[in-house]
Parts: sequence; C-alpha cells; structure tokens
Amino acid sequence: MKWKVKVKAIKTSLMFVGDQAGKAEEAIKFYTSLFENSKIIDIERVEAGGHDPEGAVKLARFSINGTLFLAMDSYYDHQFSFTPSMSLHVECGSEKEIEDVFKALSDGGKVLMPLDNYGFSEKFGWLNDKYGVSWQLNLSS
Repeated sequence: MKWKVKVKAIKTSLMFVGDQAGKAEEAIKFYTSLFENSKIIDIERVEAGGHDPEGAVKLARFSINGTLFLAMDSYYDHQFSFTPSMSLHVECGSEKEIEDVFKALSDGGKVLMPLDNYGFSEKFGWLNDKYGVSWQLNLSS
C-alpha cells in the first residue's frame, strides 16, 4: 500500500492486566506525581454488573508533561501484559532529574539497564516499574 491515512490523534494506552489489574488508578497517580505539567484528566469507572469489578478503571485519561495517555484495568484472562519492547522514552534535562526519576520508577520494579554511559548516551537507563510498564530514561545533551 502506498497511501497515507490522516488520523485525528495517536495516544499511548496502558492496560493493567493479570497481577496489575486494579492498579491503573494507583499507577497514573504515581506517574502524574513524578513529572511537572502532568495531571489526571478524568476517570470513567466500571459500573455494577460488568465483567470487571465495580469501581475499576474502565478508561482514564491523563497527561505526563502535556502528552496524553489512556489507562484501563482489565480482569479478563489476557495472555499478555506489558513488555519492554514497547516503552516510554523520557528525555531528562539534568543529572539530578534522571537520577531522581530513575530511582522513583525503579523502586519495586526491575532495572534492565542501570544508569550509565553506554556510548550512545552520556547517561541512560532502562527499567520496568512496579506496574510492569517499561521506561527508558536518557540525559539529553
């Protein structure tokens, strides 16, 4: 195909499944507390009688540093979860910033690449946070 589709928007959507089901709201509160210019826009909740428990996050909209994200809980037995092959890449402006964010996000998670100079970056780190979401942090030159 050699055509292009005009779309209104493209957003990152995070579905909290398996052991993480029910943690969408906790995660977005954590993420929006870490970064300036971030906020929870709205949260739509599951009503009684649905597949997921009443009050679970049906759909949440939030922004991190002005970028819009979606999040939801799903208690369905999915055969997938978050994977590092898809991660949120953050450009940090100072050593203190990258170290503080790396420490906060890696607490309870798993460090995939500790903060270090890997040749392509003066300081870079990659981790899965305690919710399983993958983050790459880079110190901008």
